[in-house]
Amino acid sequence: MFLLNRLATGSSPGSSSGSGGSTGDGSGLLAVPLKATEKTQCSAALAAYIASSYAEPPDAYRDDLRVLDALRDSATATPDASAALLKRQTRYFAQLTFLVTKFPADVGLAFTWRCAFDASASATTQRDLNMERAAVLFNIAATYSQLAGRESRQDKEGLTKAFGALQNAAGAFAHLAGHVITECPQQLTADLSPAMLAALEAVMLAQAQECAWHRAVLSHMKDANVARIAVHTADLYAHAAECVAHPSIAQAVPQPWPGVLRLKHLYYGAEAQYRRAQDCLANARHGEEVARMLAARELCARAAELVAQDARAAGRLGATLVDAVRAQQSLVASNCERAVRDNDVIYLDPVPTASSLPAIAPYKLAQPTVPSAVEDPGAHLRDSDLGPPLFRALVPFVIHQAASLYEDRKDQLVANTLVKALDELTADCESVLASLNLPHALDAIQKPVGLPPNILVGADEIRSDGGYAGLKYLLDQADRSNAELSALLDAAETALNDEAHEDQMLRVRDPAACSARPTSEDLTHQLRARVADLQARLQAARSSDATMRAAFVQWESVLAALSSPREELERMVPSTTANPLTDPHHCRIVERLHQYLSEVDIMKRERLKSVEKLKRIASEDDVTPALNEEMQRLVAQASTPIMHFELHQFEDVFALRLDRYASWKPYIAEEGEAQAELLDSIREANQAFLIARSSHPLLQKREQALSNLEQAIQAYRQISFNLHDGSNFYASLEPEVSGIRTQCVDFATSRRIEAGELCGTPQQQQQQQQQQQQNRVWDPSMPLKYTRQK
Repeated sequence: MFLLNRLATGSSPGSSSGSGGSTGDGSGLLAVPLKATEKTQCSAALAAYIASSYAEPPDAYRDDLRVLDALRDSATATPDASAALLKRQTRYFAQLTFLVTKFPADVGLAFTWRCAFDASASATTQRDLNMERAAVLFNIAATYSQLAGRESRQDKEGLTKAFGALQNAAGAFAHLAGHVITECPQQLTADLSPAMLAALEAVMLAQAQECAWHRAVLSHMKDANVARIAVHTADLYAHAAECVAHPSIAQAVPQPWPGVLRLKHLYYGAEAQYRRAQDCLANARHGEEVARMLAARELCARAAELVAQDARAAGRLGATLVDAVRAQQSLVASNCERAVRDNDVIYLDPVPTASSLPAIAPYKLAQPTVPSAVEDPGAHLRDSDLGPPLFRALVPFVIHQAASLYEDRKDQLVANTLVKALDELTADCESVLASLNLPHALDAIQKPVGLPPNILVGADEIRSDGGYAGLKYLLDQADRSNAELSALLDAAETALNDEAHEDQMLRVRDPAACSARPTSEDLTHQLRARVADLQARLQAARSSDATMRAAFVQWESVLAALSSPREELERMVPSTTANPLTDPHHCRIVERLHQYLSEVDIMKRERLKSVEKLKRIASEDDVTPALNEEMQRLVAQASTPIMHFELHQFEDVFALRLDRYASWKPYIAEEGEAQAELLDSIREANQAFLIARSSHPLLQKREQALSNLEQAIQAYRQISFNLHDGSNFYASLEPEVSGIRTQCVDFATSRRIEAGELCGTPQQQQQQQQQQQQNRVWDPSMPLKYTRQK
């Protein structure tokens, strides 16, 4: 009882009240300080997000926003731990947990928190609701640890409350490490690292087991059982000491903690051996009693050595713990002396070696206990203490994600599967008709005089656009523009080359004057790189212009014809005055081919209507009501309003909605079969048509002429577009080319002036040389000067 009273009533080991991490209230327990934060208004950011992303009026949630701001203020406003603060923290944490089911974690709301163990460290600011949850849960665990230290350890009721609070603290730290910080994608403060949270859990659990040991002693439990509780306490403190020594957190852990944990490991190890020795004495196992006492004395000696080391260093262990260790050492020493003397004189039992002693089976009483409001806050949100969940009517963010995912899948199915298949059918049909030269071949028969409308429209377009002459002007203008810009770049490059040559000559002539002068290469590499880039771009444009000129030359004669008046163009195309296919059999072939082509037009029109109908159905397909209905069904089946919905939970809704489009696949297959049958009929009729008209070379010449005109119109459009685009390119490039040319010329001029100032102009240098030569002419009036004494 003496040892128990020493630890229960003394002051906390290392009880500094700052960031040292102990309570300083005489409890002897290590407590965790609260994290500090800066004031943040949640309402503004959340209201803006609701308006922009959810398309709902924020005023509908004005009360919820106000309550959320008040909750944060009340949960973070005071650093003093109390039961009331714990309740406010828990309520805020529960509402945050519900909040992340409604909003994305990166909702745009910034939170700032500091490390609990180092107030001077830089604060961390992140736009992450999960970081806010992690910091608040850390403070919940810290509050539990501080409340445990305020309980009296002189009675079983106080020890029971402290035991429960420390288990809750350990459970909160474990829940924080396993379920909250794993949701945080960015680096958090040092106190929220996995290694630190594991260490804090271990410390809280060891102290909870210590409270269980105190309660066992107060309850006068048998020595054997007290020893089992003590040995597990020693084991937990050993594990805690190992955790806080982890390299990643060793510098962040409060300074007294490692020494306190190691010392308590030895203290409760000695206590376990001492209590088992007392049990051996009661059961007349005197040899084992001696061995246990000797083991306890050895542990006490190691504890005394730690105390001595701490006294020589900083003395951070605290007087209460040090006094308890010394008292234990004295008690164990006197009992060990008595046990050895009694056994040597009276009992003469063999004393086993320390290694042969049976291990004391640990009695595990403390375990991490996650507070129910932390583990399942949804089950408590309906309570009067935590209040109803905020933003309950707001559609969760996952519903918006699910709707977006459904839209992507629907678009993929409709656009890339169904509509694409129909478009490919139409493209295949047009490709087959083009390969058969239909309907141009029929136009040559049905309209032997005059030109088809598409040729006439194309010719009118060419004439209004300037025709052959206008196109040739654009080609020539492109060549002129390219040549002019190339000349400017050549001038820029020449200026740089001349300056480089002058600089080199100057360095040969007067190296001393140029020793500190930068070289041309150092100063002009960026200018030369820009000149080279512009030259490459002009070369690419020159190649493109050459391609356009080649195409122009290829179609030059046809383009000249298209530029002629309509009457002249019609005379250039071979024509007949009547339908050459006058045979009744041939006329039936032509009629049948026309009928097939009419069926193709009808098929394409109907197909286009089907595509428009399909797109209209897809545009009107709003999956949001079905998703909300499914969400309500899942919530009704659950026991808590806090549900973290995942996208896979809506897969059945997706499948059911997308099944509506399955009926289009048979339609597409039928369209493909009907088109294939129709094209086979067209091929067969076209073969008969070709045989019928094979004896009329004039028709073939007309068809070839019409085909050439159509191809020339397409070529004109392509060439004209590219040349106009090239004209814009040259116009946009001209200021840049002129600018670089000016920069290069100005640079060369500036360097020449600078060179002249360094060494003078060449004329000045020549005059200086002449003056020096004149000074070397002998003057008879001057006395003789000798280089050495005669």
